[in-house]
Amino acid sequence: MIHGTHRYPPMDRVVYGVPLEEALAAEVSRLDAKAVYVMASGTLNRETDVIDSVRRVLGNRLAGVCARIGAHTPRTDVVAAANEARVASADLLLTVGGGSVTDAAKMVGLCLGNDVTAPEQLDRFRAVITPDGKTERPPLRPPPIRSVDVPTTLSAGEFTAFAGCTDTARNVKESFGHPMMMPLTVILDPAITVHTPEWLFLSTGIRAVDHAVEDLCSINPTPFSDGASLQALRLLAAGLPAVKADAADLDARLNCQLGSWMSIMGSQNGVAKGASHGIGHVLGGTAHVPHGYTSCVMLPHVLRFNQPVNAERQRWVSEALGQKDKTAGDAVAELIARLGLPGTLRDVGVKPEQLDAIASGSMHDRWVHTNPRKIDGPLAVRALLDAAW
Repeated sequence: MIHGTHRYPPMDRVVYGVPLEEALAAEVSRLDAKAVYVMASGTLNRETDVIDSVRRVLGNRLAGVCARIGAHTPRTDVVAAANEARVASADLLLTVGGGSVTDAAKMVGLCLGNDVTAPEQLDRFRAVITPDGKTERPPLRPPPIRSVDVPTTLSAGEFTAFAGCTDTARNVKESFGHPMMMPLTVILDPAITVHTPEWLFLSTGIRAVDHAVEDLCSINPTPFSDGASLQALRLLAAGLPAVKADAADLDARLNCQLGSWMSIMGSQNGVAKGASHGIGHVLGGTAHVPHGYTSCVMLPHVLRFNQPVNAERQRWVSEALGQKDKTAGDAVAELIARLGLPGTLRDVGVKPEQLDAIASGSMHDRWVHTNPRKIDGPLAVRALLDAAW
């Protein structure tokens, strides 16, 4: 008999389809925040009036604005922001931007709760992958303040309690986590996403497809995540091409946001991902490949590699994508090509001389060890990289 435990995440609410100014004013009032520290995309801050609108809503509750978070959430940027938030006596964090900004706010909460004032101090709190593939996380004190997140991409990190943060000294992206690092509220306003570059919006949509696919094909799926993942794929398969065809289609954009949200339900309940995520983390931290692009270049090949052990569930993927007569790997690859996104490692700037280091580094990622088809070592990862080359 199937059995398990469903855990509800420590998140208050998701507000969707409500204009940002209206939703933000309501949340700040509800939470009675007095000093809101804003973490924003640099591009949004420089080139749009979105952050000016946020400033108007917050008024004298604004405790500061940080618009200097680099790609893949560098430690140095995180700690600098945490030190500013500490000096400002912030009682709430607000993010407006993509996954790097979202993860940065989680890391700021970690820093504030654990007296981190210098980048090297984060060494004490990173997850460690043991040789047998188990994840060991050191004890953490909870963040003293939480966040309200306004995502502008579709990576869905705002719905999890984990953050990726890059040690730029060693060129390695590492994992950090605590249940209370999850935001209190997520606001999904499709109008804000029109400022996101097309390649970024669409490719992070494939990242969300990757979440849903690897949850469906996981070694430990759940009934709840199965249902959410299937609907996520339906929404994304329709919504992403619609946005590609008409960037002003806010209904399609909202469907993509809802699909992104649904794609991450498994992560909230311990459903293990596979090698597309695991290798993708290393491609990001080592080769500086954007999150969405890592899924574009790896997911079809990982699906083909795994098909001998989970063909039935891969058929579910094909059906949800509206391609029941194709293999899941081909259906995903066709969607990626239809969106005009890159399909090879060469396309995203990975150099041949980096492949061995990526293969070796991937064995230190927990999701490589939970891939449905066992990956014995770096040579197996290298074969997947060669297929994606």
